[in-house]
Amino acid sequence: MTRIALVLGASGLVGSTLTEDLLNGEWDEVRVLVRRPLEFQHPRLKQVQIDWDQLEQYKEQFAGVYAVFCCLGTTIKKAGSQEQFERVDLEYPLAAAALAKASGVKQFLAVSSIGASAKSRSFYTRTKGRTEEGLIAAGFHGLHLFRPSLLLGDREEFRLGERVASVLMKGLDFAMVGKAAQYRAIPAAKVARAMMNIALADTGGVHIYTNDVIHVIGGR
Repeated sequence: MTRIALVLGASGLVGSTLTEDLLNGEWDEVRVLVRRPLEFQHPRLKQVQIDWDQLEQYKEQFAGVYAVFCCLGTTIKKAGSQEQFERVDLEYPLAAAALAKASGVKQFLAVSSIGASAKSRSFYTRTKGRTEEGLIAAGFHGLHLFRPSLLLGDREEFRLGERVASVLMKGLDFAMVGKAAQYRAIPAAKVARAMMNIALADTGGVHIYTNDVIHVIGGR
């Protein structure tokens, strides 16, 4: 069987690491849907420049795909408004899920967030929860939702709040034990590795991976 991976959000913190891991792993082809081409090339990397608002026009890119890795995400500050944030973090993932399901994709893996709940009082985690509910309703053979805490890694853009938080959480990591362990900051590379490991396991059903579990799975 030809094993093809499709990465959404390949230029982001988790997506970029994941793309490189997949290319170094057991995958025959890694497709990425991007607004702008990635800076690196690889014989098994297929880059497709798209307009996310016209995703339906690229439905053929989901054909033959075994697993879709959805790493799409932004911030309200970067998006400019809650409406634009919802477009990236809710509408695009669900549109991609519909195309993936229609194309017979077996495994769908998505980066969500710690605290994700459609009933949350926080707009951010409420949106993530709504996305999760939509993905569950799509009915994939295997759906895997990853809920990391604060992501550590080098982003293209500077985020002061995240930079300060990451320094503080790194310093407090030794004290994050017991129930507090679920809030430990986590390297984006661990999240990427956990997603790849789970995809290769070919597990059916709906699975939610909390932050402490991702630390374990991504450490293998």
